[in-house]
Amino acid sequence: MTIADWIERDLGHRIRAGAALPEPWSIVGIAAEYEVSATPVRRALAGLEEAGLVRRLANGRFEPRRGRRRAGSAPERPESFLDVLSREVLMMGLRGESGFVREEALAERFGVGRTRLRRGLHRLAGGGLIEHVPRRGWRVRPFSRADMQSFIEVRATLEAQALDLARDRLEPDVLERMVRGNGPGAVDRAALDNSLHAYFVERSRNHYIAAFFESHGRYHMTLFDHATVDAAAVDEMAGQHVEILEHCLAGRWGRARAALQAHIHAQAPVLGAVIERLEASAHGAA
Repeated sequence: MTIADWIERDLGHRIRAGAALPEPWSIVGIAAEYEVSATPVRRALAGLEEAGLVRRLANGRFEPRRGRRRAGSAPERPESFLDVLSREVLMMGLRGESGFVREEALAERFGVGRTRLRRGLHRLAGGGLIEHVPRRGWRVRPFSRADMQSFIEVRATLEAQALDLARDRLEPDVLERMVRGNGPGAVDRAALDNSLHAYFVERSRNHYIAAFFESHGRYHMTLFDHATVDAAAVDEMAGQHVEILEHCLAGRWGRARAALQAHIHAQAPVLGAVIERLEASAHGAA
């Protein structure tokens, strides 16, 4: 996805939803809000014109066409710029581009100002997706299957420990809400409630467990979040989530612990298939 695509989707969402639009509504005003050059804005407006969401006036300006939302529809918020940037950084790692990247070149590729790009890169560095080396620039993190497997093994151990520590602080209403969030409707939408993992860690009240996931967990979870998992895998994951949660609700802690570890280890082949698709996509786009 390019920055022009992202702007087109975001403006399209705002027009359909009747949300506030950039002020002033002009190429310069829109570019200022998104902190980009005029080029991606012009491309985004051309796409919106083709979609019937804006119209070109006689003076060459574009006017948004409100009231285009279909009855009963609920437009979803598009990805953020940080999502777009994180996907590109991941693709660079999968393509083997694990060296340094220059801010100037990356800013030009996206059509954004260096200030905005730098803010995004610093946030990605905090999540371990890219490394900032003072006076040298930004170094892309290369993907390693062995590293992924090592992370899963450590994750299974630490999350099981977190569940042991958290069991007396787990709230039944929260667990029941998570069960509903993994029901048939969520499976159909491929929108599972995956928050049980973070919930167990948070309720463990163990600073060291939380610090591990804060420092080392984001990279692998971002890989997973940026991929499309097939329907069978979604259904399987939902069933595993429900099994863990129901054991917790019934106080069957040994079974809950075993189910949690089995669920985490089962993600290795699923994530491996996801990586294969990402790699194929990355090499195809290269």
